This record gives sequence, structure tokens and C-alpha cells, in this order.
Amino acid sequence: MGKLAALLFDVDGTLADTERDGHRVAFNRAFADAGLDWEWSEGLYGELLAVTGGKERIRHYVGRFHQGFSPPGGCLDHFVAGLHAAKNRHYLRLLEEGAVPLREGIERLLRQARAEGIRLAIATTTSHENVTALLRHTLGPEAESWFEVIGAGDVVAAKKPASDIYEYVLARMRLSPGDCIAIEDSANGVRAARGAGLCTVITVNDYTRDDDFDGAALILDSVGEPARPFSVLAGDVRGATWLDTRVLESLIAG
Repeated sequence: MGKLAALLFDVDGTLADTERDGHRVAFNRAFADAGLDWEWSEGLYGELLAVTGGKERIRHYVGRFHQGFSPPGGCLDHFVAGLHAAKNRHYLRLLEEGAVPLREGIERLLRQARAEGIRLAIATTTSHENVTALLRHTLGPEAESWFEVIGAGDVVAAKKPASDIYEYVLARMRLSPGDCIAIEDSANGVRAARGAGLCTVITVNDYTRDDDFDGAALILDSVGEPARPFSVLAGDVRGATWLDTRVLESLIAG
């Protein structure tokens, strides 16, 4: 019988609704600053999320909707990098303003895991700076230290749905995937986690609720709270009404 050693968290869409309320808004502000008439609506952004990575998303958008676009200076990669850097500055400003809170139940689950000695880590495609800013502005100045490893950004060659980021985190923590659970929100996320051999719990959001979560152990609409229970979309929570370490331990125990 296994014992839960660590929880590995995705960030965007899992810890907070950063995609809709943060990154999308920041992208649009960066486009406006650059004098572009590009506007990523909530619906369009949902489609673009099939492409992981902000710079990759911009390049995909240009190739799909603006094939004749000629970037200032003539170098698309340089232009995309500048747009992405501007987007990140706007995103950090939104975090400072408190525009992107944690999803319901996340802080409770993190604090419970810490109190019980369960190790925590991050496995995400977003930048390290964006991760730490979210943690600092939602959980406090010491929150980065809660996570033993923050696997973020370009520390691995291939982004989700490749399993590289999870393999990187597991190696740094010197843990077997059978002792850990990944908490994700998307099809790309579950593919990455399952590719690394991890038991995976999904908490859907408005962008991902119709994704294919084949292989996930649990699919929930949120982590939930005692006064605001989750809805179970798939899997066995053994009578629980919110996600806690007892439910997660039961997934490892089998």
C-alpha cells in the first residue's frame, strides 16, 4: 500500500483562473501597446489554449489569422519575444492589483498538505516569475518556500503535453511517480502527468470542462470547500464533498 509523499500542482487554470482573468487580459493590453488591433475574446482564447506556451500561442495566432503580417524589424521571433515580455509585465500588474485570486479550496488544501508533511511542487509551462508573483500576491511573501521545486517556463525542452516538466520535478525531488499525485485542469496537463506515470486529479474550469481527461483518477469541478462542495464528474471520492488529503491518500492506496 502506497503513501502520498507529494502533490505536484499545475498553475494556470489549476491554482487560479489565470488564463481568463490574467493572461488573456494581459495579452490584449500588450497588443494595444504595440498598436495592434488584435483582440483575444474569451472564446478565441479558449481555442488558443490548445497551444501551450505564451510565445508559441502568439506565433500560432499569427500563422492562423495574420499570415501576411510583417513584424516591425522583420524578425517575427524577436517581435513575439517583445510582445510576450510586455504581456508578462501587464500580468504581474494584474496580480499586484488582486485581479487573479486562487480558486476555491486551493489555499485550504495547500495548508493541510503542509501541516501533514506532504511535500509540494509546481509543474507548469508559465514562467518562474509569473508563478512566484501569483504565490506572493495570493498566499503571502513566504509562499514560494512552501514548494520544494518550482518547475516552470523553459527549464525543459518540450512543454506539455510532453511529460518533461513532470519528469524534471520528480528527478529534482528524488521521488517515484507512484508516491505522488498531479493536480491539473486540462487535457494537455493530464497527458503530461500520465506520461510521467502520475496519478492525476483534474479540477476543470470554463475553458477545459469539455476536454478529454482519459486516464485521470478523478475529475472534479473544483477542489471545493466544506460549505461549498464540489461536483464529481468522474471517479470515486468515497463520500467526500471536498478534496482533502484523505481523498488523495485513498487514490495512492488504491
